[in-house]
This record gives sequence, C-alpha cells and structure tokens, in this order.
Amino acid sequence: MSLLPLIFTAGWASGINAYAVVLLLGLFGVTGLSGDVPEGLQRTDVLVAAAVLFLVEAVADKIPYLDTFWDTLHTVVRPAAGAVVAALLAGSDDSLPQLAAAAVGGTAALVSHLVKAGIRMAINTSPEPASNIVTSALEDLGVAGVITLAIFHPLPAAMIAGTFLLIGLISIILLASRIRRYRRRRRERRLARLTAAQPG
Repeated sequence: MSLLPLIFTAGWASGINAYAVVLLLGLFGVTGLSGDVPEGLQRTDVLVAAAVLFLVEAVADKIPYLDTFWDTLHTVVRPAAGAVVAALLAGSDDSLPQLAAAAVGGTAALVSHLVKAGIRMAINTSPEPASNIVTSALEDLGVAGVITLAIFHPLPAAMIAGTFLLIGLISIILLASRIRRYRRRRRERRLARLTAAQPG
C-alpha cells in the first residue's frame, strides 16, 4: 500500500485540475525528482497536451458562468483522469492492484470535482469576476502544492487532501441554498430564451 497516499492525493487533485496533475507528475518524472511516475506520464506528447489544456482551463476557470460550463464538460473527464493516473501509478509498483487504485483515484476525483463544481455554482450567484479569479488561483496553487508535497511526503499530502475534501463537503452543505438559487436562475434563463425564440 506504499503508493496509496500518492494515488489518493492525485485523485483528489485530478477532480480539481486534471491537466495540472498530469503535467506536474510528468515533469517530476522527466526531471528525475520522482521514481514513482510511470513512463506514460513522461511522454513529450502527453506533457505538451497537458500543458495546452492546462492553459485553456486556466482561462476558462476564471470566467463567471463559463467556469460552470467547463466543470459540466469535465464531469466525466476529471474522474476518468483520476482513475487512469491512479492505475498508471499502481502499475509501477506491485503493492496495490491497478483496478483498486483506479477505483480509489476515480472516486476521489469524482467527489472533489462535485465539490468544486458546487462551490463554483454558489460563487456564480454573485458573478463578479474577482471571486472566480481568486478561487481558481487558490485551487491551482493548492493542487500544485499538494501534488509537490505528495511526491516527497505522500502521507502528509494525503492527509491534507483528505482535510480539504472534508472541508469542501461541509462547504457544499452550508452553500446548498446558494447552489439551488444558481440552478433555479439557470433554468429561468433557459426558459426565457426558449420563450423568446418561439414565434409570436
């Protein structure tokens, strides 16, 4: 189970920014700072694609409403990325079966993605750009910091990731009314557009 803390942390971080996780792990592997990063994440084409998509996400994630649309598109991508990264990490070690690792990584990514998406909906009930920019920047810094810590100290990093996940779940409960308000407003805007598009 030596890789389990790293796998859980990578899964949690993938639910927030999967491209940053792939890019960071790949760079740690290429530079020789970690021997736990599989060859598949160190390939040049993977690193280039992750870097380009990270830059796209860095912009989309800071624009009100576009961030929620982007989150919706990534409801499948982020958990899948978390599962794949976890399986690849487990493949470099015999201590944890790849299927179990994929389940841990994918589940952690799905839960953290849902937390992220819910918090963004709550923020978008008052969609001034400052809150989105600050939140997105903090998320990116958090992912970078925790993944870097996980490379050198996996267990403390996993404990921090688990704490962040718990805080996020509590925040979702506290922000439930704002999330419902956002979803209600979105339904009303969609209905208004449909009504306006009807002839007469």
